[in-house]
Amino acid sequence: MLKLYFAPGVCSTASHIGLEESGAQYDSQAISFAKNEQRSPEYLKINPRGRVPALVVDEGTIVENTAILDYVAAKYAPQLMPKDPLQRARAISLMAWFSNTVHPNFTHIGRPERFATDASVHEHLKTTGRENFHTNLKEIDGLLAGKQWILGDQFSVVDGYALIFYGWGKRIGLPMTELKNYTAWKDRMLARPAVKRVLEREQSVLLAA
Repeated sequence: MLKLYFAPGVCSTASHIGLEESGAQYDSQAISFAKNEQRSPEYLKINPRGRVPALVVDEGTIVENTAILDYVAAKYAPQLMPKDPLQRARAISLMAWFSNTVHPNFTHIGRPERFATDASVHEHLKTTGRENFHTNLKEIDGLLAGKQWILGDQFSVVDGYALIFYGWGKRIGLPMTELKNYTAWKDRMLARPAVKRVLEREQSVLLAA
């Protein structure tokens, strides 16, 4: 049996959606950041980095969304990743960009102390992070132009990953409805039963009016 460790509303929502869309049987356990459960001795045995997501499989533990999503698709739902090698490379490239650039830009807004010990520069880091994150969202909006899903006609695990950033933009008050392609795609995502189940389970801001 698979077991996913996640925290509501953070990047682990991507793996949560991927698992739900795959149809695989899995258990899940929410980790409370407010209670610092990600730093508990019990959880550090599962993921010594103290981060989510973590997916426990028979052979051990897989961490990082990109790895988890690729594994879930390969093992349980091949339709969730492109079969063509070039398209699969593009899917992995997008997820790597989400992980390496888009997510850290958002982290600058809420956790500037991770990037500078000098508190006098924290406000500047927050402002820069907000600007960079908004630029990233505009790029995602452009990637979605003329497409049903982010890779084209085929829904994939990459779509679940892209959804979290729309929610984060909404959470910090960015003008998300101005991103027409992204917003229309978000509505298509919310119409998917598996996506809606995960968002309801996590009490996502995306479900708020």
